[in-house]
Amino acid sequence: MIIKAYGLLWRADQIEWMPGRGTRNAFDLCGRNGTNCPVLRVADFRKQRGVYILYGKAGPYYVGLTKAQTLGKRLRDHLEDHHAREWDRFSWFGFLGVLKSRDDRGFQKLRNLPAAIPAKPTSIIGDIEALLIKTLGTVNVAQMRFAAADEWKQIKRDEREGFFKKVNPD
Repeated sequence: MIIKAYGLLWRADQIEWMPGRGTRNAFDLCGRNGTNCPVLRVADFRKQRGVYILYGKAGPYYVGLTKAQTLGKRLRDHLEDHHAREWDRFSWFGFLGVLKSRDDRGFQKLRNLPAAIPAKPTSIIGDIEALLIKTLGTVNVAQMRFAAADEWKQIKRDEREGFFKKVNPD
């Protein structure tokens, strides 16, 4: 029960990393759970913490984690460091759950990072197995699931306006 939310194979080219002058860190990593109201949920995972995998042409390229820095900061840094041209997709596995409460944009808020995560060893082992199966694309007959995590689909550039209007119709 360590993984609370995750996204698989999000495309880096579907994120507007540089939204405009003076807004260097104003980009977002928007994901959705569901497609239509009332079950549609939208969240910005830029401040998520956890583990991420960068994928290149040959598959998994780099594994990283976010502790002090956020997912958005780490990914953005990899656009400009020695990994810059080696990846075009990423998966992430977050420790922050998604709350029911919404921010001023209508997006679900993320929980704060807890000081400790109480979990049974068998649950942790199950989450690790699920993470490996999902990232490596193995042919396991039993597709393990995370004990308490929802998958979030990337909101692509051409979908943004429509989903934003659905969660914030005013």
